[in-house]
Amino acid sequence: MQNNHLKQLETFGQSVWLDYIRRDFITGGRLKQMIVEDGLTGITSNPAIFEKAVSESHDYVEYILAMKQKGMDAKEVYEGFSQRDVQTAADEFRTVYDRTDGRDGYVSLEVNPHLAHDTNKTIDEARRLWKALDRPNVLIKVPGTEEGLPAIRQLIIDGININVTLLFGLPRYRQVAVAYISGLEERVAAGKDLKRIASVASFFLSRIDTLIDPMLEKIIAGGGKNVMAAQQTLGQTAIASARMAYQIYKEIFGSSRFVELEKKGARRQRVLWASTGAKNPKYSDIKYVEPLIGPETVNTMPVDTINAYRDHGDPKDRLDRDIDASASLLGQLPELGINIDKLTQQLEDEGVKKFNIPFDKIIASLQHERT
Repeated sequence: MQNNHLKQLETFGQSVWLDYIRRDFITGGRLKQMIVEDGLTGITSNPAIFEKAVSESHDYVEYILAMKQKGMDAKEVYEGFSQRDVQTAADEFRTVYDRTDGRDGYVSLEVNPHLAHDTNKTIDEARRLWKALDRPNVLIKVPGTEEGLPAIRQLIIDGININVTLLFGLPRYRQVAVAYISGLEERVAAGKDLKRIASVASFFLSRIDTLIDPMLEKIIAGGGKNVMAAQQTLGQTAIASARMAYQIYKEIFGSSRFVELEKKGARRQRVLWASTGAKNPKYSDIKYVEPLIGPETVNTMPVDTINAYRDHGDPKDRLDRDIDASASLLGQLPELGINIDKLTQQLEDEGVKKFNIPFDKIIASLQHERT
């Protein structure tokens, strides 16, 4: 275990979370094994993960049938088993949560993705899920849409742990961090405690390159004055964005505004690297892990990326390297005809739809089986 590359990441201040959940993974002992051997300190889930878990295993059949016999509809059945899995996983991580004094040991559950553009319903849903889960070491996932920003602020005021998801652009990330701090400030003003409130901001990576790389490849294929710049940028936009997001993180959470809150027990809203499985087979299978190792961060990896990093990772503190080059790379995108802010908004919109599809699929499947 001393040579386990995953476990070594904690020596650089980075937490390893797993982007996966399934009933037999928890009850069969594999989760506990990864906590001990790999230093795993958290889990993230989403509708796509639950849809795959139900469709590819028999672990849920008995529970689903039992719930239907009680007269539950499809959404109630989905909520039942998803909440049960999150609670069970959170119980497994409770020792991590206690050992780290609430810094780690979290399991995330997403609000209904159809509520991503409805502030009030997102707040209501998050409050309901938080109460139902009844665990201090869970995070409610709230999409970082424009409508999600006031919801994030209000939920932090309420003392609810939040995982802000579907972040792609730097301006939106800055807004999310400010919303978190504003919530903390309003909570202090109301005379409430800050000490057990946790939050992460999930910055999605591989989807950025998946969208922008074909544009760069077209420029390269066409020849001309921008070929060299496009070649240098190919496959690098996501990493550059992440490194600049980390600079924003250090700026905001190192500010006097936050330091005053920190004195009252506030925790920093850590940056979490999400969508870290390389989608382009030409790229390294640990492309979105190696360059982004740094203190006070989280990397949530799918199973294949976890296995790859355990096998051939090379842990080193790299997140603060090449900052000027990253800023320069992003700065030259307009010269290449690429509007990064417009494209990250497109990714946010598409991301909401991509969570709606598996959510609707699993609800439809449960409804069909019901009838």
